[in-house]
Amino acid sequence: SAACCELQSGSLPKTQQTELIGEKKDFCALISPSSIFFTRRILLKSLSTSTWRLAQDQTRDTQLITVDEKLDITTLTGVPDEHIKTRKVHIFVPARNAMQAGVNNTKKWKMEFDNRERWENPLMGWASTADPLSNMVLTFSTKEDAIAFAEKNGWSYDVEEKKIPKPKSKSYGANFSWNKRTRVSTK
Repeated sequence: SAACCELQSGSLPKTQQTELIGEKKDFCALISPSSIFFTRRILLKSLSTSTWRLAQDQTRDTQLITVDEKLDITTLTGVPDEHIKTRKVHIFVPARNAMQAGVNNTKKWKMEFDNRERWENPLMGWASTADPLSNMVLTFSTKEDAIAFAEKNGWSYDVEEKKIPKPKSKSYGANFSWNKRTRVSTK
């Protein structure tokens, strides 16, 4: 608390007299003629805790257990068999949006689940389904990661290969050529 009070009084102008009036477990209070300052001790301890967390995170990486063989986790998930055995997923790279010029958002692979039975809710008229995975889209960095995830969960999958557009060779001079195919009538 003394460090807390020194920190706070050091930030005040020297013309203002500060007086320590009390000390609580979490707060250190200083009274000046103009205002009251409350400073948490947690701020002073933040440097030591952040370095401790960093050291703890570094030791966590060495404690990981790696398994060389592929495991089937379908028995551990608790999902009914009819949701696993008949589930089909679609793995693809999304097409470029019409509002974007670049291809930066088309580098990730996405996994969509097939649509199961849907019905119209009689109360509100909304579309309803009993399938919790029907609206979920998963994102993966590579196609192999998406396939491995589908196999690990016991789902059958379809892979749509990435479509790479062929660049068209264009000439700037063709915009000004004088032939009948490219000429535009001004009438």
